[in-house]
Amino acid sequence: MSFLTCGRFDIDLSEPRIMAIINLTDDSFSGDGLRGDVWAALARAEQALADGAEILDLGAESTRPGCDPVAEEVEIARIVAAVEALHPLDVPLSIDTLKPGVMRAALAAGADMINDINGLRAPGAVDAVAASRCGLCVMHMQGEPRTMQHRPHYDDVLAEVSAFFDERLRALDAAGVERGRIVLDPGFGFGKTLEHNLLLLSRLDETTCEGLPILAGMSRKSMLGEIIGRPVDQRLIASVAAALIAAERGARILRVHDVAETRDALSVWQAVAAARANC
Repeated sequence: MSFLTCGRFDIDLSEPRIMAIINLTDDSFSGDGLRGDVWAALARAEQALADGAEILDLGAESTRPGCDPVAEEVEIARIVAAVEALHPLDVPLSIDTLKPGVMRAALAAGADMINDINGLRAPGAVDAVAASRCGLCVMHMQGEPRTMQHRPHYDDVLAEVSAFFDERLRALDAAGVERGRIVLDPGFGFGKTLEHNLLLLSRLDETTCEGLPILAGMSRKSMLGEIIGRPVDQRLIASVAAALIAAERGARILRVHDVAETRDALSVWQAVAAARANC
């Protein structure tokens, strides 16, 4: 049985877990930004838990392609207020940020996990998290959010993503970060074409390093829109399908907007798998 050390919690990853997206942003690509409204975030979090979420991922800065950064003090104020409001829910609270200052403030407020699209590469990021017990999601991104989708190129996307994880794990090892705190995210849509994304998804089990668990986040993303030709508010079925494919290929955390629908699909998949195992 595999457990992820995650702040106040040890999360059993022997089966996929659902991470619900709680956007505190003004300009979320999915149109569900809460503009820092803590009470709206609390209501959305409570609904996500009722629908079957097991981790909450709070973000106060959009990372969609072409987005502008948010001032650190604004991001800190929104994140700290949200963590303090949601802390009594007794559920792992993940913070989606790439800024070391926000990481430190969030952990001081009681956050359990740091989800960094920049793979903890910013100066001071590793130091900000090393001494804590927080979980860490190390994501691969080519470039940076404002420019990452300007003709991304790889000679071998699988090899390059894996090499990136190797390098980041060495940096975390050097800082004394235990492997049991780490999950890896190949970064669907972050500096990747549709072809890159589909190859990574089809061979997701090959992107991990040393057997570390994988987090997959494709919910409502443009890669799905390219496939089905539908706008962001009509990508529910595609998002659930992508999450199931990721689970089948070994993903242990599924980062989604649509919790209830993803939970239902996972329940059917798990019931069939259990029946087959009992034959």
